[in-house]
Amino acid sequence: MKKIGRLHVITDTVLQDRFSHEELAEAAVAGGADTVQFRQKTGSTREMIERACRMQEICRRFGVPFLVNDRLDWALACRSDGVHLGQDDFPIPLARQILGNEAIIGGSAGDLDEARKCLQEGADYIGFGPVFPTSSKADAGPAAGLDLLAEVVREIPLPIIAIGGVTWDNLPQVLRTGVHGIAVISAVCCQKDPKEAAARLRRRLEAGPHG
Repeated sequence: MKKIGRLHVITDTVLQDRFSHEELAEAAVAGGADTVQFRQKTGSTREMIERACRMQEICRRFGVPFLVNDRLDWALACRSDGVHLGQDDFPIPLARQILGNEAIIGGSAGDLDEARKCLQEGADYIGFGPVFPTSSKADAGPAAGLDLLAEVVREIPLPIIAIGGVTWDNLPQVLRTGVHGIAVISAVCCQKDPKEAAARLRRRLEAGPHG
């Protein structure tokens, strides 16, 4: 049985530059994140592979899955636990052929049709959103809202991870839709103390919809 985390932290060095990807990974897992995703759109392949390998070592030490966004070459090079793929990224079925059945493969969806496609193609979980308006991702689509998120949870028999504008304040509303978990960037990476920010989210996540 694959371990699909409930608190995914996507590391970022564009919205903030105080912490490196490695420092954010360490702080996030120390605070209670149970999945770390590395997403970086610029930089040399060699440098990114070295960074991904260091992040994988950190996550392995804590027993937390490490995923690479989009780049299968980085994922293979550092033997990551899996990948997260957007609608225009590497096709999920091909990624499965290359990475094997043990790999965790997540897919992004912004509406019900895209969620159905992720299911049909064999994703292990779906990152659904943006749920709320977000500035963390330049190409994010319009906010899907909580009603659509709840509909996806009801229809799609996969762990649904809510992403996009999720914060400590609105987390109880998100949890009331029945989602498996959340993925965040700013709510951890852009905070003064990323470890404590992750810990606060984890506590609220554990407390449930009324916590």
